[in-house]
Amino acid sequence: MVNKLKAIWPRLVGNSDDFSLESRIFHSITVALMVLAVFYIPYNFFVGMYIASFSALVMTAFFLFEYYNSRFKGVKHNSVLFGVTGIVLFSVNYFANSGISGSTDIIWPAYLLLVLAIAPYKHQLTWLIIYILAFMALHVVAYYNPQWVRHPFTAGQGELVDRITAFPMPVITIFIVIKYIRKKYNKERAAVAEKALALEIQNEQISHQKQQIEKSDAEKNKLMSIISHDMRAPLFNIQSYLEILTESDIEPSQRAAIEHDLLAATNGATDMLTNLLQWSKSQMQGSEVHLATLILSDALKNTHELCQMQAIKKSISFNFQIDPAITVIADADMLELVIRNLVNNAIKFTPAGGAIAVNATVGNGECKITVSDNGKGIDYDKQQNLFSLSAEPGYGTNNEKGVGLGLTLCKEFIERQNGRISFESTPGKGSGFFVFVPMG
Repeated sequence: MVNKLKAIWPRLVGNSDDFSLESRIFHSITVALMVLAVFYIPYNFFVGMYIASFSALVMTAFFLFEYYNSRFKGVKHNSVLFGVTGIVLFSVNYFANSGISGSTDIIWPAYLLLVLAIAPYKHQLTWLIIYILAFMALHVVAYYNPQWVRHPFTAGQGELVDRITAFPMPVITIFIVIKYIRKKYNKERAAVAEKALALEIQNEQISHQKQQIEKSDAEKNKLMSIISHDMRAPLFNIQSYLEILTESDIEPSQRAAIEHDLLAATNGATDMLTNLLQWSKSQMQGSEVHLATLILSDALKNTHELCQMQAIKKSISFNFQIDPAITVIADADMLELVIRNLVNNAIKFTPAGGAIAVNATVGNGECKITVSDNGKGIDYDKQQNLFSLSAEPGYGTNNEKGVGLGLTLCKEFIERQNGRISFESTPGKGSGFFVFVPMG
């Protein structure tokens, strides 16, 4: 029964998309009054309250007509007509039903609540004043003209029955009005909370976007700094060395030293340009990664040979130990660039006579590639920002200047391959970098 009523009620009242709150309150009270009228009108008639029965019939008919026009014809109810009708009918009913001793005073405030609920907001104060004045005037008139008041009920039982039968009407009216107002309030409060949450999320997104823009601007500024200063310096050195070699008569020993410096400057410029081009390519192409199952030792073969030659030139022991059976899932070009950068850094910051080791171990479904050295290590104050563009490049043991871009590129490329990178370093004792990639 309750479920059927819940299904029928929205069709009788109307939904919030098609009807205003005032209209839905009016529809609800009209339906409730029509149900009460089925019992209330015959009861008043049979107990001899003909005027009360007739006024209830008129009011019910009026409500039903307005309900039909509002609910099914789309004609909004007339709140002014409702207010005036209430005053007229209650005034008549007041004198016909025992005056101040009858039940009219019980229904009067509930009807005013209905008028206030269905009337426009700007009219509510006016109706309140009108009803208060009408109520006071009615009672004053009845006080000075008691002969105009009829008493259809006997004292005691009759008055008791009258009060009990009249009580449901104002109570149901109050219940429906309060229910709709409370429901509307809860709905609006939920909407406000939802908007506040959406605004908070939007503010967080804006803040995040701002941070991303600021980070992007910082990266662009860093790149421009690298291009304008770090690239210019080695090229200027190369130019100077070539001018000396072509324009001056120099001793063979001096020539060999200059050629050695020229080679070092060329290698530095090459490394710098390689990292810069790779970084620019990664920024333009986004997260384009070609993952494949690789034999790790084969993927790093070229890196092994090139870095071993550089280590020999600097009189550094280079130990490369990777089991040929180890396979990983990675992008071959990205992985090679990462390991080559790490080894080049180790060579740069390890003095002659030092040692560098590259090895790989497996466990927990991933491969750990370690590049360790016993070089100069990394100062503690630089370790926190080591993988960001804000890190200041250092100078190698032969005064080789770092580019400030390689480790940032390493971190980005490894993370794009579903891997991660970390390090340990003690100033004066060396460093160890650890690259983790998924097993093949």
